Amino acid sequence: MKEYIRKRVLDICNHIMETKHTVRQTATVFGVSKSTVHKDMIERLPEVNKRLAAKVKNILELNKAERHIRGGEATRKKYKDEKEDE
Repeated sequence: MKEYIRKRVLDICNHIMETKHTVRQTATVFGVSKSTVHKDMIERLPEVNKRLAAKVKNILELNKAERHIRGGEATRKKYKDEKEDE
């Protein structure tokens, strides 16, 4: 693995562990695609550090389990804001 990829993997890992951001939020922060973040965390991180990979995987699974709730909240807020504008 090239050094710049290894550094990015560890940077993204640390960011997710500190902020509990989703893959999409993390991709925006680092200026890479969601696919890159996902591949870095699922495939490359275990090669670098298995312990960190397990922790990040738990965070990503929690985010995935909660995404339907966040989507519903966003929709509720959208319609609430539209109603207030009328």
